[in-house]
Amino acid sequence: MKSIKNVPNCITIIRIFASVSLLLVKPFSAFFFFFYFMCGVSDVLDGYIARKMDVSSKFGQVLDSIADLIFISIVLLIFIPIINFPLWIICWIVVIAVVRLLSIIFGFARYHQLAFLHTYANKVTGIVLFFFPFLFSVFGKEITAIIICCIASISAAEELLINLTSKTLYRDRGSIFSK
Repeated sequence: MKSIKNVPNCITIIRIFASVSLLLVKPFSAFFFFFYFMCGVSDVLDGYIARKMDVSSKFGQVLDSIADLIFISIVLLIFIPIINFPLWIICWIVVIAVVRLLSIIFGFARYHQLAFLHTYANKVTGIVLFFFPFLFSVFGKEITAIIICCIASISAAEELLINLTSKTLYRDRGSIFSK
């Protein structure tokens, strides 16, 4: 049973390695999209398998959030210099990152553990971030960045508000409106 319990965490670790692999290949190449796709599939599979097999754990939830943070950080590190966003979009991304960092700090201060939340808004943010390269080719960089930054701003603010106001840590809280 112990080996079955580790399957979702192993999938999450694959996402971490695939994320780091993005740094080693040419952006937008076939290898890049292979690793990028692995990141997206593993992000969906780890939680799905953990819930289906009833092997969800606090460790797995935190590992999943850390893997997401690594993936998003690496993708931003790759995309921002290549795509040459306007300064105001870069500033907006920095503000979102600061709000996320404040949420982590306040959550840790309140609950004495990493308080990454799996809200619906965070899930939507993850989905639109994953589809960035495809949206970019359809809508262009500014419209795509505005859409993603709006959604990410809402989810970052919501997570911060939850971490500031909630008495207990519940990582799977759907939204600020749910208990």
